[in-house]
Amino acid sequence: MNRSYTAVIKQDADWWIGWIEEVPGVNCQESSREALLQSLRETLIEAIDFNRAEALDAAGKRFEELPIAL
Repeated sequence: MNRSYTAVIKQDADWWIGWIEEVPGVNCQESSREALLQSLRETLIEAIDFNRAEALDAAGKRFEELPIAL
């Protein structure tokens, strides 16, 4: 399932800083806009993978996975 996320970015002096609106804790700082966007993508993937692993671990052995559409 492909999902879009929203990056909120801004330049602050010599740095670019950004956040992913939909996922708390996904934020980065880089020296260029392009590097910031790449860091946000990588950090978002890591956060989603971590959250998924944590959810599966908490669910235990018998569970269902179902897509939820918004």
